[in-house]
Amino acid sequence: MVFAAAKDDDLPKYFSRLNDRGVPQNAVLWTSIFVTAILFAVQFVSDALDFTLDLTAALALLPFALASGYAVKIALRHDGYRPGDPKRTTELVIAVLSLVYTVFLLWAAGYVFLFLSGILLAPASILYWRARREQGVKIFTGSGLVVFALVVICAVIGVILLSTGFVQI
Repeated sequence: MVFAAAKDDDLPKYFSRLNDRGVPQNAVLWTSIFVTAILFAVQFVSDALDFTLDLTAALALLPFALASGYAVKIALRHDGYRPGDPKRTTELVIAVLSLVYTVFLLWAAGYVFLFLSGILLAPASILYWRARREQGVKIFTGSGLVVFALVVICAVIGVILLSTGFVQI
């Protein structure tokens, strides 16, 4: 995944470099390091399986919520729809239901996992920032900057909650 993202210019080119045998060595190396670090950290969690499942769910729900919100935005702006297209109303209803349900699931998962997700997503956002800088293109749109700021805020709150002992994993 890291190699594919780097090939699509969503991560720095460093991760798309191949060694003399055609293997994306840097992508494999860093993926292995991060997976090992996460597996090592999970060893100190009292209920590792439940913690890992909850964190995975929170990490998966954030993109779903953003995609659902974007679907609502597209339908509300009539983007890609012909005037009077009856599919727009149906797709708007589905998008709103999807957004409401995904936000509910995020709330049900608990704020702790949202903040812990931020700790993992903030460094990934920095890699995206580096990739965009390499390409010499605009790094964030207005809404993208808002999402990035929210991720960083969640990461900072997550680190504070962990360091003060308010949240123990």
